[in-house]
Amino acid sequence: MSDYPRDLASLRSREYPWEANGDAIHFDHAAVGPLPQCSRDALDAYGLKRAEPHRLGMDDFSPVLDCARSLVGRLIGASAGEIVLTTNTSWGVNLAAYALPLGPGDIVLGSQGEFPANVYPWMSAAKARGFTFELLPLLGDSPDVAAVLARIASDSRVKAVALSWVSFWSGARIDLGVIGAACRARGIWFAVDAIQGLGPLVLDVRTMPVDILSSGAQKWLCSPWGSGFAYMREALVKTLEPPAAGWLAQASSGDFGRFLDYDPTWHSDARKFEVGTIPYQDIVGMNASLSLFLELGPARIEAHVRELTRALLDWAQRAPGVRLLTPVADARRAGIVAFATLDVEGDSAKLRAAKVTHSVREGAIRLAPHFHNTLEEVAVVIGAIGR
Repeated sequence: MSDYPRDLASLRSREYPWEANGDAIHFDHAAVGPLPQCSRDALDAYGLKRAEPHRLGMDDFSPVLDCARSLVGRLIGASAGEIVLTTNTSWGVNLAAYALPLGPGDIVLGSQGEFPANVYPWMSAAKARGFTFELLPLLGDSPDVAAVLARIASDSRVKAVALSWVSFWSGARIDLGVIGAACRARGIWFAVDAIQGLGPLVLDVRTMPVDILSSGAQKWLCSPWGSGFAYMREALVKTLEPPAAGWLAQASSGDFGRFLDYDPTWHSDARKFEVGTIPYQDIVGMNASLSLFLELGPARIEAHVRELTRALLDWAQRAPGVRLLTPVADARRAGIVAFATLDVEGDSAKLRAAKVTHSVREGAIRLAPHFHNTLEEVAVVIGAIGR
């Protein structure tokens, strides 16, 4: 057991007292992350102000959003000016699908096995804008990275690649650096759905060739529904036009005394892609959760999650009648461990009886522990299945 963090019991008691008391074991962050107490407190305090608006001050509006962009930037190594606040992953994917200069004759490569949020926006944009969205076949339970790289190198019609960093159902992780570098060498845009990777993994976009990245915060970032963000590389912020216009997207929008002086000049940073009004209360909750993540340290969280998932993988490799979908190598996975058994429904029922929150996706049990979980809880999970 590592020393992350040295006061894990104290952290659990403070932020997840219900889990520390044994009410449940939450191994389902790939579906929805539980709000830490700091986020709940922030939501409650802001909700009281929202219910009685005379208590709201100027610090409860724009500074809340400025703080969010700064926190997200710190989390992923971006500047605040490259962060677009959104309500979910889908908005960021739509931003990529409709803002990138794509048209007839162009091809956007995706993969079979993608979550629908990274498929339907591209299908819709392809129909509306005339480009082709092509889903390459899987290689086993993972995207066929070699096929993606081959198409990038050989097909001049390919203008963008749109993939998830981590598979929602198998937990397979792609190498963003390898694919991004290939795209950058050919002048191809690389759009990434990062919702299953951010939180259990560290990401620094300063060293990772990604053009647009989208993520909701309600899963691994343990934030409210309705909170999310997109990252857009600075050069694209300056050159791309917003596909939808919001009333706060203009540089003049801060002057609330001159609404009728219509000036369509966009903000010079990523705020021009925001379609206001942003749900302040959800962003307040996200800010508290992100502050906790940064306090604990993303790299330390990644190491802790790796230790938890390694224990699950070691068991799954030895257990009779268990077929792993998740790659074993550390570099090929994040926080998800997915496996099929001879009786998925029955084994899922055993986990529910042991108060283990989990999911069943695509015929497999999906476990997704995080920063507040323990190896003792892993042992409970393994014991509940009984192999």
